[in-house]
Amino acid sequence: MANQNLPSIQTSDPEAPEITPTAPTTCFSKAKDAVKKLKTNLVCRSKWAELNGAMGDLGTYIPIVLALTLARDLNLGTTLIFNGVYNIITGIIYGVPMPVQPMKSIAAEALSDKEFGVPEIMAAGILTSGVLFILGITGLMKLVYKWIPLPVVRGIQLAQGLSFALTAVKYVRKVQDLPKSKALGERPWFGLDGLVLAIFCACFILIVNGAGEKNRGCHNTPENRDNLDRERNKDEVGRNNRINKLRKFVFSLPSAFLVFMLGIVLVFIRKRVVQGIKFGPSSIEVVKFTKQSWKKGFVKGAIPQLPLSILNSVIAVCKLSTDLFPEREFSVTSISVTVGLMNLVGCWFGAVPTCHGAGGLAGQYKFGGRSGGCVALLGVTKLVLGIVLGTSLAEFLKQFPVGILGVLLLFAGIELALCARDMNSKEDFFVALICTAVSLVGSSASLGFVIGMKVYMLFKLRNYTKGKHKPLESTTSRFESTTSKFEES
Repeated sequence: MANQNLPSIQTSDPEAPEITPTAPTTCFSKAKDAVKKLKTNLVCRSKWAELNGAMGDLGTYIPIVLALTLARDLNLGTTLIFNGVYNIITGIIYGVPMPVQPMKSIAAEALSDKEFGVPEIMAAGILTSGVLFILGITGLMKLVYKWIPLPVVRGIQLAQGLSFALTAVKYVRKVQDLPKSKALGERPWFGLDGLVLAIFCACFILIVNGAGEKNRGCHNTPENRDNLDRERNKDEVGRNNRINKLRKFVFSLPSAFLVFMLGIVLVFIRKRVVQGIKFGPSSIEVVKFTKQSWKKGFVKGAIPQLPLSILNSVIAVCKLSTDLFPEREFSVTSISVTVGLMNLVGCWFGAVPTCHGAGGLAGQYKFGGRSGGCVALLGVTKLVLGIVLGTSLAEFLKQFPVGILGVLLLFAGIELALCARDMNSKEDFFVALICTAVSLVGSSASLGFVIGMKVYMLFKLRNYTKGKHKPLESTTSRFESTTSKFEES
């Protein structure tokens, strides 16, 4: 009887046949899905376009990192190694050209205060990232993202983009001392870093990339070819085909990459930098902190940086990513957590505090970056340079034409500023402009944010008293109305 009841007991349990045989299959399917996602996120839809897109972030990255290296003895080799790893990881996670940029407010404080050294820089980065990490894992960042109005976000993006553009114009017009962040006088018209060179590079990028729209006229549709056959003779058709092939070739050139390579060639022409280069990675050491460095890093570094990181590095980046890549899902929680984890590891070893930046994302998208392979390529390059050349690379970058960096930064800033073009009412655009004006004049994104929020609430109160009350619209609730505009453009 026992032997007869045993099979009936086994078959009567509905969970028994489901748990045992499906466990290895589930593990296998998860591993297969992970590999598929990795391949999808890192695949380069166009190798030249992705490589070109990787150059879109250098106009911001190189000046800040080089200035901190020369002025505050930052370990460039360590920074490049950690930043390279960050680039590769973010490319794998997000599958889009998510940038890795220095924290600008902390860098500005370090360059303006001689007593704000490496320990204070790293302490500020750790404290700022710790707050972002906590806001991310607790879900509080979602609440912030949900209730900040879209016009305020656009105002912050417009301010940051115009700030980049103004800095770029300064780089082009004036000879720069990057370590001291000072202009030394008018840039000469001619020379290996003259105005003519910068204007030529800007015109070249404009011809190849235009305003960022999809290139048209590169291919003839069957209808167009039939019309040409009917209206023109064979010689004219052949000539038009040759012109279209030439246009297709020109529009497919990696403009930013070619401009950057021109700058590298000019470095070797301007000065013999090979003698100052030493091969081998720089020694990675743990930063020694004092109570004073923690205190000064928090007061002068973390407090000014936090509003900028929350607004531009998390909220604006999430919104811009959703606008540019509507087919993908982005979460302020994951972005906030990755920013936190990057610095909670790297800053202990002297790597510059970093974050994601809307300007870097806009620049990389402008020049063709569409996948995680874009930043992964940049990350591999940083990693190799950090291991092979270390801090000695600073002597090489010191000779890089600043005018060319200014041109790259100019297009990145304009692309970010153009995000504000989707304002669909005069009131929204007014709020965005108020936020932008206060941010630029006051040099504080947090001040612009506060004033922008107040103006937005006053408009809502005014509409309510006029009997035109509408519920407050957040950045997420207006996603559907703005995405279509970006897709059309």
